[in-house]
Amino acid sequence: MSASKLDAVYRSLLLTKFFTKGWGKPENLRRLFEFRKTVSNRDKCFPLVEKDYPVTITKEQNLADCKLIEGYFLSPLEKFLPGIVPEIAQKAHFQILLPNHWPDPNCKPVCLHLAGTGDHFFWRRRNLMVKPLLKEAGIGGIILENPFYGLRKPTDQIRSSLHNVSDIFVMGGCLILESLVLFHWCERNGLGPLGVTGLSMGGHMASLAATNWPKPLVLVPCLSWATASAVFLQGVMSQSINWDLLEDQYLSDGVYREKLSKMVTIVDEAFLAGKKFARTYSINFNTPANQTQDPIVDSLKLSAFKNLDITYKESSAKAIAQDLDNNKNVIGFKPEVPKSVTNEYNLRDEWKKLLNDNKISQDLYEKLTSNKTFELEAQDIEDINKINDGQVKDLLLKFTSDVEKGSLMEKVNICEPSKPNLATDVNNNTIIPESQETNTTSNVIAHEENSKTNILDNKTAKFETTSVSDKSNLPAIKDNKEKKPWNISDLTSDLWINLPFMKSNGRKIDISKIHWRDREALQFMRGIMDECTHLSNFSIPFDTSLIIAVCARHDAYVPREDVGSLEEIWPGAEVRYVDAGHVSAYILHQSLFRSCIKEAFERSKKKWKDGKHVV
Repeated sequence: MSASKLDAVYRSLLLTKFFTKGWGKPENLRRLFEFRKTVSNRDKCFPLVEKDYPVTITKEQNLADCKLIEGYFLSPLEKFLPGIVPEIAQKAHFQILLPNHWPDPNCKPVCLHLAGTGDHFFWRRRNLMVKPLLKEAGIGGIILENPFYGLRKPTDQIRSSLHNVSDIFVMGGCLILESLVLFHWCERNGLGPLGVTGLSMGGHMASLAATNWPKPLVLVPCLSWATASAVFLQGVMSQSINWDLLEDQYLSDGVYREKLSKMVTIVDEAFLAGKKFARTYSINFNTPANQTQDPIVDSLKLSAFKNLDITYKESSAKAIAQDLDNNKNVIGFKPEVPKSVTNEYNLRDEWKKLLNDNKISQDLYEKLTSNKTFELEAQDIEDINKINDGQVKDLLLKFTSDVEKGSLMEKVNICEPSKPNLATDVNNNTIIPESQETNTTSNVIAHEENSKTNILDNKTAKFETTSVSDKSNLPAIKDNKEKKPWNISDLTSDLWINLPFMKSNGRKIDISKIHWRDREALQFMRGIMDECTHLSNFSIPFDTSLIIAVCARHDAYVPREDVGSLEEIWPGAEVRYVDAGHVSAYILHQSLFRSCIKEAFERSKKKWKDGKHVV
């Protein structure tokens, strides 16, 4: 699926930055994670809101074309999680538009409209969705103000810039329970069938709200998908997050790593593994019988590791456990490999020999033998360049990087500001651009065999060292000289970072150039987003045949590649696609969204009456 360039350009021009104060209080996150287990279960969540939950009506007005009602009520989430909702957001404001005369007195359809990102107050949804539906199909509408938006926006919040990651989960918890309050109000006033819809973030919130109503409910989520994790980690909105701040908080407070990270689960890991297996199995289906076939290993480019000895050894396990226990609170700690694994390649002896031969300085020796990230000065680089070619090759070939959990390998990262990062095939010594590197679990450090060529320029270089493994087992990276395809995140990053007023010094994390698995803080973000927003963690709506989801094929805001299918999560739901990006679909296809809402309500009227199935 190609991503829309318009989405990237539009997002890059917006000034809104998200999560400017970090993750939020660890205690609040813990309470939200625990409450998610209740709110995601319909049998437990539905009884939390009484049928006669108090609602205050502040205004009733008969207009020329409709009846207008305004009111408010206290968000039920404040009752169950006191103090977690900002005081100004605790009062849920809403507006209702109903026909002056119902076409069918026995059928009074009403749809709840939830707000997307940046949709403050009532006017946008009222004029683009509610009034047209009222006029075209006699469908009434309820417009609920989101927490942190409009009348419920904290005074120190700028536009839609949520201060904390936890605010997203507070917003979701509020809207789920507040939707139940409004559905009960509608039933008390003889309105129905009922439905819920929303665009973008509003579409996802509508999906969450629909999971806890134990009766037939029309659901039309537009321009959303199964989880919010891809939106913030892979979509163009990922560029609006201060990842450096989030990582610093995550690493500096042990509660995030030691406790909260264990409370969340990345939902789609099994889906991704199955996807790789299926794709590779279909390619290797006709493999001759005399060839070893291991689709999972081959798909991960780890065929060279098939003969690794993974037998449990008590001595090695104890050594690793002891190392981890002694150093678990040290930022940037990388566990050393037991000596039994590295007898063949004793790196400290290699560096010591170079020191004794006066090939390197004492200062450089201490840097190279440390387990911390360090910088090479110009003199250090000059010393390394003086080492003869054979020694450089033997030394650097021992360093690799491996992102697999539990892997005992060593990595060295060389960063040259004026040159693209390079990766090398150990077997063929072929240098390729990092952007064209195959997505494997190991990247080998670039090196030159030509004795006349220096391996490093006289510029600052950064090294990060951990552990080492047998170089004979390193996977080869094939030469790839194809032209680099246009990348949506590259465009977004360039436009955003190069704005004069948005330039940042010393940026550590560029989300457009790394995968979320490469940093622990990003994995935590994926985990908490999946934990609290992934639809597979919630109950299945009562009648999935009343669900019509509308998605944009080229949506750069809501990527779908690494997320399970909505049809698999909700069997019976229908997904329709428009040939557009997120922004263009929002602008050009409002009439399509309305037509899907009307069609879903027609289905409901034919299939259900007063909550009972029509035979």
